[in-house]
Amino acid sequence: QLYYLLGTVAGFFLLAFGIFKQVDIIQRQDKLFQMREDFSYAMVHDMKNPISTLLMAVKNLRSGRLDDKPDRKREHFDLLERESLHLLDLTNRVLTLSKMEHHQLLLTKDWHPLRPAVDDLIQVFEAKATKPVTFHTDLQAEAVYGDLEYLKEALSNLIDNALKYSKETVEIRIASRREADFIRISVRDNGIGIPEHDMPYIFDKTFTGENGRTHKKSTGMGLYIVKKLCNKLGHGVSAKSVQGEFTDHIRQK
Repeated sequence: QLYYLLGTVAGFFLLAFGIFKQVDIIQRQDKLFQMREDFSYAMVHDMKNPISTLLMAVKNLRSGRLDDKPDRKREHFDLLERESLHLLDLTNRVLTLSKMEHHQLLLTKDWHPLRPAVDDLIQVFEAKATKPVTFHTDLQAEAVYGDLEYLKEALSNLIDNALKYSKETVEIRIASRREADFIRISVRDNGIGIPEHDMPYIFDKTFTGENGRTHKKSTGMGLYIVKKLCNKLGHGVSAKSVQGEFTDHIRQK
């Protein structure tokens, strides 16, 4: 009878443990489904705005109403270019995230000059910025080891965040220097900063911020992608911020 009782108790605990694990799996699946649904909604919302703007600009140009207004016509072409770059950036972000999630991110690592990559990014963001932005560079380390395409994508996400969460006039400083056996690359803005209690979570997949940093049209994936790319490249990434003054995202080789 004692063995029978012990077997019954053990069976009960095994059954309870199985039920607990099943509930935990269901909750995790529900959370994952909700995260994917939120991401899909945010991404569609992000893409809807530039597509609507592109259609409006094309319609105005095709109507002929701007033929005798060269300045307005030039503004519309600038708008087309800016929103097209925005759509391209969103598309690249989705593709990169998909490759990372499915472990299909193929890297080609080598030494690359840093200045041409930074200059390309500055040119792109100056073209698509919707507010005055000034870039400062201090590239003491002229070359970096890694995959150039994904290095630029990581820096692009940091610059995009700096513009998104900034004041009316934006200043962004991109710097690099060699420290001991690694190279440090930093992207610093003069933006609104990040609350101290948010700092441990800014690289999380679900983080979108609060206290003025929330961006309702954002997927919240920018810094998460930066962290995943840096990890894949064999680098580290960190950040420091003073709320109301600046945020400095630092990437280390």
